[in-house]
Amino acid sequence: MDSETLRKYLFKEVEIVQNVISRMGSNSFLIKGWAVTLIVASLIVQGASYHHYVALLPWFVFWCLDAYFLRTERLYRKLYDWLIINRQKSDEFLLDMNKKSLEKRFGKEVSCILQVMFSKTLVAFYGALLVIIIVSVYVDLYILPLNLSAI
Repeated sequence: MDSETLRKYLFKEVEIVQNVISRMGSNSFLIKGWAVTLIVASLIVQGASYHHYVALLPWFVFWCLDAYFLRTERLYRKLYDWLIINRQKSDEFLLDMNKKSLEKRFGKEVSCILQVMFSKTLVAFYGALLVIIIVSVYVDLYILPLNLSAI
């Protein structure tokens, strides 16, 4: 292909990759919102003595999902970097946005999901939610019964 055609493909590919990266960021933001909402809702609902432990399920599930989307975003950022450097030289992997293909090409360069789960930002956010869950369980099991017995 001539350089002008490759240049057009570069612009189109970069636009597509930027849209995917933006979508992954939006997904991560929405997941954090849903995590807070469901955890708080599960802590507010009164029920059996173990009802607060139900909050651990959305906490863990959303933490894993958030790590998945963050890792996927990092894969597409690697693709973006590769496109900027290589697209005008080659038509290799032209318009290849398949996640499995990205996994093969850049998977070794991007942290695994477990490492992403324990990144500073996710640990801070989901750690704070875990602290809220633990405090809620403590208050419900140890503080409230003391106050009720004083009545």
